[in-house]
Amino acid sequence: MSKAVRMISSDGTLTMEAIDSTDIVAEAERIHKTSAVTSAALGRLLTAASLMGVMMKGEKDSLTIRLNGNGPAGPVIAVSDSRGNVRGYVSEPVVEIPLNNKGKLDVAGAVGREGTLTVMMDLGLKEPYIGQVPIVSGEIAEDITAYYAQSQQTPTVCALGVLVNPDLTIQAAGGFLIQLLPAADDETITKVENCIEGIPSVTQMLTSGLTPEEICTKVLKDFELEKLDEFSTAYKCECSRERFERGLATLKNEDLDEMAQDDVTRVKCHFCNREYRFSSDEIKKLRH
Repeated sequence: MSKAVRMISSDGTLTMEAIDSTDIVAEAERIHKTSAVTSAALGRLLTAASLMGVMMKGEKDSLTIRLNGNGPAGPVIAVSDSRGNVRGYVSEPVVEIPLNNKGKLDVAGAVGREGTLTVMMDLGLKEPYIGQVPIVSGEIAEDITAYYAQSQQTPTVCALGVLVNPDLTIQAAGGFLIQLLPAADDETITKVENCIEGIPSVTQMLTSGLTPEEICTKVLKDFELEKLDEFSTAYKCECSRERFERGLATLKNEDLDEMAQDDVTRVKCHFCNREYRFSSDEIKKLRH
């Protein structure tokens, strides 16, 4: 299981969430057989979705992030519940491109530096909340920061990281979000800027053995922090045969008739690659 923590400063000026999402990203790599750079892209987006998910209050609330860039990886999707459990996929799981000019995986090159980041939150209201911003860099953390600044008017610091082993397994993955509360003033902003200047990367902190809570206290060393919540999170798909059956039942009768000409109709889940099979007779019974 991966671990996430939410903390608040004792002076009420900011909150911070941090997560060790190594197990989540490792499971995503196992399911989707991603290449190194797409593991990093999908892993960062899953990590961000989990951090954003635990901020939702309703038990049945859900959040979907869609990164639709112009890179060879195609759209990247991540979905989270309010406990930080996530699932996701990348349209082209295997992308091979050179390292960037810093000698690191070129996530922006895979995702694309142009396009949109869309966040949809289903909070149990009549209509879901949808916010969309242009992609700023394609590195994902900067794009999440831009989303909060433009759509939520919330000053935010976001850091995300995925460290991929030579054999394509995941060595470490995680991230954090710092958000200013209305009580924050210029002094708070200066303190935060001083704290984050020169801090190690998220994956460096994780590989050195720090827990999410210890990452929070290390990053915001000049603040006194109190823990609000701690979550065990996982890569968790909610697909089922019944859910796919309900989806097929929404198709037009002529489409169902065409499908029924085959002895077996195979439907595969994008998130976990599980396959469900429906016989010709089962398809015919869905006509309406």
